[in-house]
Amino acid sequence: MSRRPGFGWVSFTTDYGLDDGFAAACTGVIARIAPGVRVIDVSHTVPPQDVRRGATVLAQTVPYLPEAVHLAVVDPGVGTARRGLVLVAPDGMLVGPDNGLLIPAAEALGGVTAAYELTDPAYRLPALSATFHGRDVFAPAAAHLALGLAAEKLGPPVDRTTLHRLATPVTTCTAGRLRTEVLATDRFGNLQLAARAADLATAGLRPPARLTLHAAATTVELKLATTFGDVPPGAVVAFVDSAGHLAVAVNGGSAAGRLALGPGAGVELRATG
Repeated sequence: MSRRPGFGWVSFTTDYGLDDGFAAACTGVIARIAPGVRVIDVSHTVPPQDVRRGATVLAQTVPYLPEAVHLAVVDPGVGTARRGLVLVAPDGMLVGPDNGLLIPAAEALGGVTAAYELTDPAYRLPALSATFHGRDVFAPAAAHLALGLAAEKLGPPVDRTTLHRLATPVTTCTAGRLRTEVLATDRFGNLQLAARAADLATAGLRPPARLTLHAAATTVELKLATTFGDVPPGAVVAFVDSAGHLAVAVNGGSAAGRLALGPGAGVELRATG
């Protein structure tokens, strides 16, 4: 059984933006069902329909949140046959669409131990919009779970092997060379790569190595360091970021703009001395 005494917290991640009332409507639904539950807004500025970015933001944030129900809605397939889910993990529950958005965060919380489809009409709003399941399906489910409802009350179990998963970025390492891809960019223009600290070690790369970055038509010299200020203003730098990923940045500027790179772009880093 997945019954718990209640979390008291709901985290909330979407691509709804801040110009409209979409996020507020969902928060209002939670407050009407569970007025004592507190909501932590993780982000509502995930790029529209960017499921991978939403998954990355959520997965890198949940380890630092209280045990909670994590509500996430980046849902290009809203109104289609894609399933609505609650995933149960050792350190929390996750509610949202079955499009890969929730899996990385569930893994960060100990892995998926059970999954259920959100089908019981008792735990959604009476009038169901075809295009706003965040308000009508996911927010009510999250509120009831935060109050202590057992996840299995929301609908039938889902075979965990059928859950939709995002493709895993590939990183390859050889002596003095690392091939990976851009995982995400943040609002500062920093490029977070799929490669992690362990990949640097495998490639034998460590600060203060000098590297050459090759990506499509872009080639740039940079320093492998520990933080932005280890290079002069305007210089390109690589470092292990706060999430444990290799990142490329420009001290005082935007690496995404300077290098014309974004999520999915292939990157190769080579030692030059």
